[in-house]
Amino acid sequence: MANPLKAIAAAALIVGTSLAATTFTAGVANAEGVSNGWQCAQFARLFSGIQIFGDAYTWWRQAVGKYARGSAPEVGAVLVFKPHGGMKLGHVAVVSQVVTDRVIQVTHANWSRIDGSRGQVEKDVTVVDVSSSGDWSEVKVWNNPTSDLGTTIYPTFGFVYKGAQQSAPNTATAKNDSPDAISRLLSVVSGDNH
Repeated sequence: MANPLKAIAAAALIVGTSLAATTFTAGVANAEGVSNGWQCAQFARLFSGIQIFGDAYTWWRQAVGKYARGSAPEVGAVLVFKPHGGMKLGHVAVVSQVVTDRVIQVTHANWSRIDGSRGQVEKDVTVVDVSSSGDWSEVKVWNNPTSDLGTTIYPTFGFVYKGAQQSAPNTATAKNDSPDAISRLLSVVSGDNH
């Protein structure tokens, strides 16, 4: 099993750049036991601290009784995508910022092909809620290689929160008042206890 501090440090490396698409180097990936790039579930687990294992689409069901679930974005929550088209195992992405009640940014792995390969991490990727009821059940995701939001609508289950099951928020509120997930990771790595 990889050292948890190494995993946190690897996730924190994302912060060091202002590029929209950020990738971990092969050396960091190999140090974490990743040989062919990051899988979305593996990265989301390390980055969010939510300890769910298995294919991405199973996270929604596995969260029952362990983690809160809901339809409101929150920094540090994991957005769980349903299987769709070629995405047969679903997808998971960690909310890095709530921009508005219908726009968030996520940090995730293995979404876009970057420089011809998959398994790379992208930081602060825009996701837009396009559901008719504003419940985040359908989204569009920015694609860095094409620099476009695209036309594909992805179905989602909703958000899995790190907190206990009963603490899930049920409406979208201003979440930028809470410490951001990346800052929390950095404080753990540096030893700050803010």
